[in-house]
Amino acid sequence: MTTRHDDLIVIDGLIIAKWSRAVFADMRKGGLTAANCTCSVWEGFEATMRNIAQWKRFFRDNADLIMPVHSAADIARAKQAGRTGIVLGFQNVSAFEDQLGYIQLFKELGVGAVQMAYNTQNLVGTGCYESHDRGLSDFGREVVAEMNRVGMLCDRSHVGAATSRDVILASTKPVAYTHIAPAALKAHPRNKSDDEIRFIVEHGGFVGVTMFPPFLARGSAATVDDYLQAIEHVISVAGEDQVGIGTDFTQDQGPDFFQWLTRDKGYARELVEFGEVVNPDGIRRIGDFPNLTAAMGKARWPEPRICKIMGENWLRVLREVWGG
Repeated sequence: MTTRHDDLIVIDGLIIAKWSRAVFADMRKGGLTAANCTCSVWEGFEATMRNIAQWKRFFRDNADLIMPVHSAADIARAKQAGRTGIVLGFQNVSAFEDQLGYIQLFKELGVGAVQMAYNTQNLVGTGCYESHDRGLSDFGREVVAEMNRVGMLCDRSHVGAATSRDVILASTKPVAYTHIAPAALKAHPRNKSDDEIRFIVEHGGFVGVTMFPPFLARGSAATVDDYLQAIEHVISVAGEDQVGIGTDFTQDQGPDFFQWLTRDKGYARELVEFGEVVNPDGIRRIGDFPNLTAAMGKARWPEPRICKIMGENWLRVLREVWGG
């Protein structure tokens, strides 16, 4: 039996596109039920609040295409309504500044997932490009506890290994790598070892697999089948119940964006050079998502596995973290 993409719950664990109506329309073309959409990286509290205000306008002006997600039930409603549910997410805790009270405020505004550090050191912990990983700070432990309390997913995709381990052990709710690739297929500071993948899953965590070309074995020459290979490797380590999609689509972003993204705090030392980012052939744009389902079918994945990886696993984990 052929799995129909349109019938699936499709959840993308991380998109950081240049947001526009054209991108939202492409989400609908791709059949996305929901996505974790980055609205803060290096920004502090005030700038992040402006970004969220812009999202409120997006929801108002594009209500035929997208809707806000505050709970797992909202994802089911988005599927039924034929719209894409938007989970607001941070890729850093910069917006929290040093105020634990901001965490509940952001949760009430629709922020459902926050990464503990973006590449470098912050008040909470250490990123993956920092030369010394100091682990989770004592303030960071308070942040994790408060995120657990309000129901906010702890992401560690760009986080250093020691800090990641500390977060996994400190959290009372499942944590995630929302968008990583396996180091076993390509050595890179952003990729995670089999041991790291195994450790998070053994402690109830979750792994979203990215297709960001610099992290795949064949880089910009990769195809949708290479992305599938990365997913299959993670499944071989973690099992098919704790794995999902986290593309890291940077759709329509230009050179200035990547320069801002890859410098510490957005302006300081250069952390990494990606060069031209060309997504895998067959899934160049968000609207190409059905090609991933087709590749899974071509690889003779059983239908239950396709359903789990494309979104059902994500939905279960988010329900456990958020409730509802």
